Amino acid sequence: MAKLKLTYFDFDGGRGEPARLALHIGGIPFEDVRIAGKDWPAFRDKTPFYAMPTLEVDGRGVTQSNSINRYVGKLAGLYPKDDWQALLCDEIMDAAEDISTRIGNTINIDEGAKKKTREELVAGRLTRYLEQFQTKLKATGGDYFSDARLTVADLKIFMLIRWLRSGVLDHIPKDLVDRVAPLLVKHFERVASHPMVAEYYQRRKAA
Repeated sequence: MAKLKLTYFDFDGGRGEPARLALHIGGIPFEDVRIAGKDWPAFRDKTPFYAMPTLEVDGRGVTQSNSINRYVGKLAGLYPKDDWQALLCDEIMDAAEDISTRIGNTINIDEGAKKKTREELVAGRLTRYLEQFQTKLKATGGDYFSDARLTVADLKIFMLIRWLRSGVLDHIPKDLVDRVAPLLVKHFERVASHPMVAEYYQRRKAA
């Protein structure tokens, strides 16, 4: 088996977390390198596209979170083999990345602009995305987004919903998902209760 090294920020969330979870669920050994925020400026220039996560496979480095998700998803049995189901999986991951990036772009702007931009997101695009994610989930049976089972698309949405409901995003109501897309809350709880996901976070808390 290839030697894997996954590098991302030292917190339980964000773009690198779905790949961490996928590898854990699949029982695939990997080096979990976590970069402290204070060390990021120095580390950033070493990355090909000034971004994380990065994945090294036998010393060969790659970037881009969804590309990494697909790769580790295949290793872990969490990515569809059927082309249509794979397309559904990719669509959800890319849409989640799109809206996450839009939210992320508001983090370091001044407070006045942040409030205005996030309120506009809530009134428009963010609510639209949540409603559409719910519609997509209903279309595939209501439990999972692709292949009638857990895939990396579910892990990607799990992290997005966890972030939105955490209360850390000022001017984005923590109950927004509950109000506009309650099926996504049930989906979040379904993924959270997966034995390997639950075990992962229990272990993280104990560390």
